[in-house]
Amino acid sequence: MHGGGGGGSGSKKKANINVIPLIDVIMFLLATFVLFTLSMNKANGPAVTLNEGKTGIDVDPNKAVAVTLDTEGKISWNQDQVTWDGFIIELEKYSATGDATILVNFDQDANYGQSMSILNEIRKMSGLRPTPIKVYISTKLPTPK
Repeated sequence: MHGGGGGGSGSKKKANINVIPLIDVIMFLLATFVLFTLSMNKANGPAVTLNEGKTGIDVDPNKAVAVTLDTEGKISWNQDQVTWDGFIIELEKYSATGDATILVNFDQDANYGQSMSILNEIRKMSGLRPTPIKVYISTKLPTPK
């Protein structure tokens, strides 16, 4: 008569699987994955070497168009490489949208004159709109000393 709960001399205990701890682990992994995904900050343009910035603000790259200029003078609109005329056409189309935000990615060794020409075209398009185009220049974080 040890242990009670027996149903006779030859009965076996049924195995019970607790599902609640398994659900807890799965919910923890799901929440971790969601938070990690939301915290990822992806750039929309090709990779370039950015200048170091001393100050700045965070900009959501998903709500902005990335205009990139690399060391070879290639211009990209988001991930698509465009010519100068293609850049003007894309800028005209984008400036016709409601809330226009542009994230500028200039390589630190990019041609200064070409960089200023891009910014000047954005400024000209901004002047033709009822609300100005928001322009943010990408920089890398300063190195700790």
